[in-house]
Parts: sequence; C-alpha cells; structure tokens
Amino acid sequence: MTDKVQLTQVIRQSMDLLTHRAFREQGHFVKSTGLSMAQYGILMQLHYQHDCGISDISSRMEISSAAASQLVDKLVQSKLVERTEDPQDRRAKQLKLTEKGRGLIDTGIQSRSHWVDELITLLTPEESDAVAAGLSILAEASGRSEKPAKK
Repeated sequence: MTDKVQLTQVIRQSMDLLTHRAFREQGHFVKSTGLSMAQYGILMQLHYQHDCGISDISSRMEISSAAASQLVDKLVQSKLVERTEDPQDRRAKQLKLTEKGRGLIDTGIQSRSHWVDELITLLTPEESDAVAAGLSILAEASGRSEKPAKK
C-alpha cells in the first residue's frame, strides 16, 4: 500500500507532466494559427460560455475593456467572432463564436489532446484498465471535494 506522501508525490508529478504536455501542444497549435494566446483565450472563453460581453472578457483576463475590445476587433475581422446587440441592453454587445471560430477551437482541442491517443497505444490492456480505474477514482473524489459542506 502506498502511503499518503508517496501518493501525493505521484499525483503531483503526473499532473505536472500531463499539464506541461497539454500546454505545450496547445501552444504549438495556437502559434500555427497566427493568434496570440490572449486571443485564443477569448475564443476558449466563448467556446465554454457560448456568449459574453467585452466586460466579461476584460474581467476574466484582468485587462481593460479597451484592451479586450482591441483583441476582439481582430477576432471579428478574422471572422472567428461575431458581435450582436445585447437584447437586455442595446448599448452593449454580445460576442459569440462563428462557425469558423468553433471549427478552430474544435481543431485546437483535438490538437491539444492528440498525444493522449498516442500515449494510450503504449499501454498494455492491464495498464489501461488500471489507469482508467485510478483516474475514475480521482475524478469522483475531486467531485466530492467540490461540493459545499453540509451544515
């Protein structure tokens, strides 16, 4: 049985390696698109939130609204993002991904995790089962740790 210190070290080392590889692959992809990481970050935010305003982007990225607006302008010009009128406030604009923007993000997500498919081919069936079981246990425990404490 592995003690808690060893288990913590194994989990941290694994997370470091996997995170490094995922970020490296994503960095290569973003560089190939000609976008900045900030612009790609906006696209990812729109991918996960579906739509938002400039203030949402500036808040998340901790930059001014003017800086966020400049980044968005380039994405709109590239036809990756479209601006529409906010139905609740006609002065405000809502942003959402275009079909081209969604395609770029989908490709980026596949590119970021393609190496996982290659890694899996290196595992034996027994190793695959052990990894799947262990990661399922970690994911379930992580979910439990996210729940608010009961009073």
